Amino acid sequence: MTAEAQEYDYAGDPDKSFFVARDLAFSGETAQARDILQLILSRYPEYVDVRNLLAKTYSWDKKYDEARKHFNKITSKDKDNKEVWLAAVKNEIYAQNYHTALGLANKSLKHLSNDSDLLALKEEAISNITKQTSQYSVEVKKEPKNSVAISNSFEVYDIVFDPMYYASLEYKRETKYGSIIPRVNYSNRFNINGTQYEIDAYPKFSEKFYGYLNYGYSKAKTYPSHKMAAEVYTNFSKAFEASLGYKFMDFTSIKANIFTGSFGLYKGNYYASLRPYVTLSSQNQFGGSGNVLVRKYLKHEENYLGVSLGIGYSPELQQLIDGDTVLAETQLFIESQRLRIEYQFSNKSKTNLYQTNLGFTRQELAFSPGKFMWSVSAGIIYHVKF
Repeated sequence: MTAEAQEYDYAGDPDKSFFVARDLAFSGETAQARDILQLILSRYPEYVDVRNLLAKTYSWDKKYDEARKHFNKITSKDKDNKEVWLAAVKNEIYAQNYHTALGLANKSLKHLSNDSDLLALKEEAISNITKQTSQYSVEVKKEPKNSVAISNSFEVYDIVFDPMYYASLEYKRETKYGSIIPRVNYSNRFNINGTQYEIDAYPKFSEKFYGYLNYGYSKAKTYPSHKMAAEVYTNFSKAFEASLGYKFMDFTSIKANIFTGSFGLYKGNYYASLRPYVTLSSQNQFGGSGNVLVRKYLKHEENYLGVSLGIGYSPELQQLIDGDTVLAETQLFIESQRLRIEYQFSNKSKTNLYQTNLGFTRQELAFSPGKFMWSVSAGIIYHVKF
């Protein structure tokens, strides 16, 4: 019903109607009370007691935003009404908006100086702000500095190759200089068990600059004997970051230099990044590829849904084997397209993280140029912080 229609419908005594609404409100019938109060205001919009009671019923029903609108309408004109100021400050305290409550209390005391009731509410707001700040400080101090992650995944192919299996175990330590992550990787590829040992570091140089360092070692034929990486990231603003990096991989029969970088953009709850790769081998072979990642953050920063798409010559140079022949030297020229979907969520305290992923790859066969195979991969990663 519109205000105009209500204006003509209401022709009763506003005072009597107000008392009826007040009795209903105090007996818990707040919805019915609001109907009467709004009907009165449609004809008498400046009736302060009516609007004040209407605001209180909203506050009692935890509709603090609606209550605030009506309290503000009154206090913007009637600046000496103690009852309304008290109710308005209490509304913010109930809503746990303690800084707003303190601001309203200070504002009211400009018009009603040294009022004992308003001073008491001011002290209550200050006390709650202090408790809130102390609680936040404790939470910050207790932020976990350590974490352990375990991952398992597999990949199956439509032709030629048997399924391949992967696992890893890592430990992460947060320090004031950045994080350090030693890791052990295991794989069963081409019916060969292989282990790789590596360590990551993310040094912090300043508020705008941080880095990434990596070294890995393995004796297995299915991993490079040595791998190294270094990258520098720059935060140009809260919404944009970029990086420039280099990777080196030493395989049995080839060494690869990989130049990379990234361009990342935050927009609302979304993050998107573009990462190109340019690869040059020790035999002067050249390859290029790229990857696009898009994530949507959901409830918090540890909860997101992501999609990545890669195209070009695979930069990771995971060695392929045909019988007894290692085909790493041809990997630079193997065309592939990759799609990966990932979802991460946590428990309520954010100490346990779970990530699932599903990937699809179309890749050229190293021993049969122009012919492609398909693979599907899936995995899960579990993080625990302590």
